[in-house]
Amino acid sequence: MYRTAGADRIMTVDLHTAQIQGFFDGPVDHLFGIPLLADYIRGEVSEDEVTVVSPDTGRVRVAEQWADRLGGAPLAFVHKTRDLTQPNLAEAKRVVGDIEGRTCVLIDDMIDTGGTISGAVKVLKDAGAKDVIIAATHAILSEPAAERLANCGARQVVVTNTLPIPEEKRFENLKVLSIAPILARAIKEVFTDGSVTTLFDGQS
Repeated sequence: MYRTAGADRIMTVDLHTAQIQGFFDGPVDHLFGIPLLADYIRGEVSEDEVTVVSPDTGRVRVAEQWADRLGGAPLAFVHKTRDLTQPNLAEAKRVVGDIEGRTCVLIDDMIDTGGTISGAVKVLKDAGAKDVIIAATHAILSEPAAERLANCGARQVVVTNTLPIPEEKRFENLKVLSIAPILARAIKEVFTDGSVTTLFDGQS
């Protein structure tokens, strides 16, 4: 559909899986939100007290990239189960990894209804985490995500503005970072025949 509409190049941020690039028959610039998010988090916490937490086993590789950016922080992940009869419903069960007394940075690519990530915060708190900061690129925030996130016990929920977030979905501990500088640099590289790969920062 993009191709038919006249697009001859796609620029995107944090695809759910990198393999999606293969569905396009033209150039795809797959940019990443991690540098922006991690730089902000690094200014909010002390690296020696941070543990990076994946909300499930499927995001562990991304968690490793986060850990590298946060000074080689240790990793943990939340074991969860899904009820196949209920869409968008997953229940966090327990945390695998040592997070007691530590500040947990709970990462994901997107937050939809907020059920999984809010449940993970509770699991981490129950397991002895001192603090939890949620970081995600895409804030879909389908109902009742805003209410869940506002009351889940996380110190801060950090997202980017890849999607518009209306005022009624904003809450006190929500921090929205602008993705514009990353996109602007990438667009400039394209139009000046530069290298967009310099923005990937070692990620693939």
